Amino acid sequence: MVSDAYRFIIPLLIIAAVLFAVGGPWAACLPVLLAFFVSYFFRNPDRTIPGDDKLVVSPADGKIVKITAVGQGQVSQRQVSIFLSVFNVHVNRAPIEGELEKLEYRRGRFKVAFDDEASRVNEQNILTIRGRDATLVMKQIAGLIARRVVCWKQAGQKLQRGEVIGLIRFGSRVDLMLPENANVLVRVGDRVKGGSSVIAELK
Repeated sequence: MVSDAYRFIIPLLIIAAVLFAVGGPWAACLPVLLAFFVSYFFRNPDRTIPGDDKLVVSPADGKIVKITAVGQGQVSQRQVSIFLSVFNVHVNRAPIEGELEKLEYRRGRFKVAFDDEASRVNEQNILTIRGRDATLVMKQIAGLIARRVVCWKQAGQKLQRGEVIGLIRFGSRVDLMLPENANVLVRVGDRVKGGSSVIAELK
């Protein structure tokens, strides 16, 4: 479980204790159940990270909802979008080893995360990661329920492939922008696990 969970769990348990003292066990049920859900939501399971440097691993748990070409000419890229429901693990991981070259936060709206427009208008962190073989862009995108995107890294820091780098709270989307010639190894509808599922192979 990641440490961000405690800012929600501790107040819920305090409320539960007060309600228990005033109204008994039944009065405390709801905040206790919410505390258990928060613990479940902020879980951080161990993952086996593939060893091949050419592989791009999934930055998040969830379902592949879009694979498309974006941009034109020299800036043409392949976009892979992952939708995270409230039941998925919500920690995010570095897709490749490299340097976090740029971290940009954009305020925005909170449209449902599976809507394609969410990639453009929703609150998001945009991470540019420069690796040995390619530079990738990863977007942490807030959704209708998620109202907070969190990155624990700063520009200039080195990242290891599969390393936990942040999270999105309560339902969200992650977009990964790959070089046009990357060999994408997933399809729309596939379910992936952050850090262990392979998204693409770099040429």
